[in-house]
Amino acid sequence: MVQKSQAKKSSAHPKARLIISESERGADMLHATGFRAPDPFVYLQSRGKSSILLSDLEFDRGCSEAAVDEVVSSSALANKIAIKSGNKPGAVAVIASFLKSRGGNRPLVPADFPIGLAWELKEHGVEVTPVPGMFRPERQIKTPQEITMMTEATRITEKGMARAFEVLRASSIGPRRILRWGGGTLTAEKLRIEIETAILRAGGIPAGNSIVACGELACDPHERGHGPLKADRLIILDLFPRSARSGYYGDLTRTVVRGRATEDQRRLWEICLLGQKLAIGSLQPGVDGGAIHREVTRFFTDNGYPTKRVGDDESGRGGRWSGFFHGTGHGLGLDLHEEPRFGSAKLKSGQVFTIEPGLYIPGIGGVRHEDVALITQGGSRLLSRAPKPLEL
Repeated sequence: MVQKSQAKKSSAHPKARLIISESERGADMLHATGFRAPDPFVYLQSRGKSSILLSDLEFDRGCSEAAVDEVVSSSALANKIAIKSGNKPGAVAVIASFLKSRGGNRPLVPADFPIGLAWELKEHGVEVTPVPGMFRPERQIKTPQEITMMTEATRITEKGMARAFEVLRASSIGPRRILRWGGGTLTAEKLRIEIETAILRAGGIPAGNSIVACGELACDPHERGHGPLKADRLIILDLFPRSARSGYYGDLTRTVVRGRATEDQRRLWEICLLGQKLAIGSLQPGVDGGAIHREVTRFFTDNGYPTKRVGDDESGRGGRWSGFFHGTGHGLGLDLHEEPRFGSAKLKSGQVFTIEPGLYIPGIGGVRHEDVALITQGGSRLLSRAPKPLEL
């Protein structure tokens, strides 16, 4: 057991709070401890003190890296129990002993806490209570250090976007308007590899499913894109890597045409950009995110792009959505989609959101503009600064 006087202090809670998860993807655990580990470990906040229980594999590193008050060796604790009881304890018995000795026999846990583990802990005298919603609401308000890390994650994302622009500009237009690059056809798959290689070199963890969607494929907001890319078509580029160093996400979308945009494409692109500017200009503490979303939706409708299904048969099936049919944005941080939900949030200074209205019109294509915005005391500030060209 190691006591750490230099630990980061968490806010006091009336009841003990327990997390058992890994921290590479477990955002609550990473936020609570600052410690990156691929396997689950135990975190307890109780009696004004934060403690973690680690395996021998992670113990030494946890002592030097984890921002907690106390680091406990699970093997050392197991040995103490065995000496006292004469029996070798199982893993859950060790966890239960760790918790009960620190006032954690009735802890609050995240809503996604494993139900099987909850039952096992109950058999050892520990009864957990799940907390609906965000388990660590303090994650909503980013500290200056977090804002710096999110800005760095955004710069990494922009390196990937710059590489996409570079490759598209260097491509040539071949027969049937198919783009050629590097001695062959430029496909969504090839461009995705170039983008994610640039992200990796910049210090990011590529998403692996960055969106490179061309033409009609771009009318589905979450279509990854596949096959040959074509000139004179709208291409949505949506990148959302993590920083390898901090674990924070970037998220950025641009829509471009390699070649010449038609009048319909250009108008769709410009109206979508004006909708994004409308949303960004409305950001300030106390404003209802849902009201901003409705305002953007009305703006698109008033400019000839209502949200509706087109091409439905008599049964209401077989058609496609047209217009603006997703949220105006979402929270961003250690999760790609983080609480609070933009559409139900009362904005607060220190929150970070993506602002990403999109318009998807079958027969013309899809357009989405996405930037990362920090809510400030006086309004908002964009963390992203990548250019928004239409034609490349």
